[in-house]
Amino acid sequence: MTCASCQHHVEEALRSTAGVQSARVDLMANRATVVFDPLVAAPAQLLAAIRAAGYDAVLPRLDASSAQASSNAIPTGPELKAWITLIAGAAAMLLAMPLGIEMGELDHALMRVVPWLYALPPDLLRWFLLVLTAVIMAWAGRGIYLSAISSLRHGNTNMNTLVSLGTGVAFLYSAYATIWPANGRQVYFDAVLLILGFLLLGKSLEGRAKRRALAALNSLSRLRPVTARRIRDGVEAVVPLEEIQPGDNVLVLPGERFPVDATILEGRTTVDESMLTGEPTPLPREPGGRVLAGSLNYDGAVTCRAESLGEATVLAQITRMVQQAQSSRAPMERLADRASSIFVPIVLGLAAITFAVWLIAAHSLPLALANTVAVLVIACPCAMGLAVPAALTVAVGRGAQLGILYKGGEALERLAHLDVIVLDKTGTLTVGRPVLAGTHPLAGHAENDLLRLAAAAEERSNHPLAHAVVNAARAVGLSWQPAEDVQILPGRGLTAKVEGHACLLGNEALFHEFGIPLPGGIPPPEPGVTRLWMALDNIPAGCFDARDALRPDAAQAIAALRHAGLRVLMLTGDSAAAAEPIAQQAGIADVEAGVPSDRSSSLGWEAGLDPAGKLARIRALQQQGLRVAMVGDGINDAGALAQADAGIAMGSGADLAQEAGDVLLMRAQPFSIPAALDLARQTLRVMRQNLGWAIAYNLLGIPLAAGLLYPSFHILLSPWLAAASMALSSVCVLANSLRLRRWQPGTLN
Repeated sequence: MTCASCQHHVEEALRSTAGVQSARVDLMANRATVVFDPLVAAPAQLLAAIRAAGYDAVLPRLDASSAQASSNAIPTGPELKAWITLIAGAAAMLLAMPLGIEMGELDHALMRVVPWLYALPPDLLRWFLLVLTAVIMAWAGRGIYLSAISSLRHGNTNMNTLVSLGTGVAFLYSAYATIWPANGRQVYFDAVLLILGFLLLGKSLEGRAKRRALAALNSLSRLRPVTARRIRDGVEAVVPLEEIQPGDNVLVLPGERFPVDATILEGRTTVDESMLTGEPTPLPREPGGRVLAGSLNYDGAVTCRAESLGEATVLAQITRMVQQAQSSRAPMERLADRASSIFVPIVLGLAAITFAVWLIAAHSLPLALANTVAVLVIACPCAMGLAVPAALTVAVGRGAQLGILYKGGEALERLAHLDVIVLDKTGTLTVGRPVLAGTHPLAGHAENDLLRLAAAAEERSNHPLAHAVVNAARAVGLSWQPAEDVQILPGRGLTAKVEGHACLLGNEALFHEFGIPLPGGIPPPEPGVTRLWMALDNIPAGCFDARDALRPDAAQAIAALRHAGLRVLMLTGDSAAAAEPIAQQAGIADVEAGVPSDRSSSLGWEAGLDPAGKLARIRALQQQGLRVAMVGDGINDAGALAQADAGIAMGSGADLAQEAGDVLLMRAQPFSIPAALDLARQTLRVMRQNLGWAIAYNLLGIPLAAGLLYPSFHILLSPWLAAASMALSSVCVLANSLRLRRWQPGTLN
């Protein structure tokens, strides 16, 4: 594919195939993503449809990452052909000087420098240029002409059609003027060679820029080693990674990358996960710690047990998400798609009009021919086709390097147009690892007995409060029998059968749901404390108090969001007593001057909400015409994340498979939220700049090439200058997009 018209033709060919539900073609990576019914269509039929449209394709190899395959699909750029063609074009321009109709000042100056050139027979110069141009066209331009012929044979047009038609007409007329010379017949061999040279040079630079744009994805694909040190029966052996099975023991030496997601069994070390999570600080790992495939082992030899392999690793999931996001379509791209589908036929019509007008008005076939060729070669559908996907590709890759994973172009655009940010408390603004601050057993229950029964029930729960109870029980050396019939009640608590008792653990709403009255005689919770109530056989048994800490960068993140004009709301299922200190420390209580910071405020914080309550609050904000983003852990807040205009899931790499929403923040740090929004806004700005440049270039360039400025300013654009500017247009769009590679998180603007 050479331009957006090619992209459109391939997509239409795939979509018209029986059994295909959707098809999306990525011009940046030369890759198509197709959703089809395997009972109706087969991969071979998809390939046949693409070939029938005049293009070619292969299926991705199963033994190589799709990222690497897509990288290999990008043409490396015929640099050698480009430079040889340009040198030949420059030589042809010099040799064609004596063939001009009139002697100008440049001719007189050149005659004094190289008098022998003007002494050569004109017919000899013409024939030499004819042969030189024919050879270069057949060698360097073969792919361009074959692509144009193939497209025309299948009823399509693309950028190669315009270039082939322009250079072909110029060459044929020049050949006619050479074989049957006459006064007033000029030759345009130099223009033909320079047009081809600039086109090839532009595609070479474009290919290089594409590879830089896809660098983040390719760097991810290279992180995983191809071999691993397996230890079996005490014997170490280096084996291909494909031979590692779950449960195998793997040795990783200092300086090596972990080949699989694993749990450390022996040894201590620090690991660098910056390429996966964006976390620049090496993290300590000891026995029981989780390590991710692709992370770098710094300073300790460790033995670990393989858990997730191949496509199930966090690295593979990140690579897949980035690849899907980079090949997605942003809503802004629809304008370019519509324009590209009719671009080439319109340019062909304008070229025909240009030829007719100049021939009639100037009575000069050479002048009409030159302007027509200029119109054909200056038109560039490539710039429009690359304007949005180039920026999206670079932004998604840059985000992945910083631990910000966007789901696609549509998600990125939604993030750039927000009014309200809704934040969950536990695990988002707070560390999410509360510790038990106190146990309050009722009469007839011992503290350790209560803690043991609670730990047995909470052991199978993944809620932060459950971890606090279990960790406290283990810290005092308690052991317990596994609970039975554990049932999680989202936003309220759980029920279980423990040592023959019907155990109930949760918040006040759960007690009310089961008709259990809250007991008296227990002091009220301290500010910032979350209370977990417990009942045995529907009789209150006591409660536990847990305290969580605000994340260090939470207040800074809230300040950045407010500075950007965004409203901030914290929603939590916790009690008001636990929520208020966190809201005050984070700076949420005074979101807007004059707005009360109580639970009734729609712009402060609200407590005591179950998942349905959070969902209702988001819908209420949307009904006010506000565009809302929800930030949560991606599991308990799945409903709210799905309802929001943009869902942002806070989590770690280990929880990637449970991700919900439009964006996943690999680093569980609140400041990643304004960073994700800032990158989205900057990307949208670059997309608009690219589209503006591409549209303005064609709106101004085509009339200029047609000679509309000639009557007033006597300005005509030579064909080879038109070709140079055409090549420059795509390179400018890509270069502007590559600025996003240098983007750094800062204050949201």
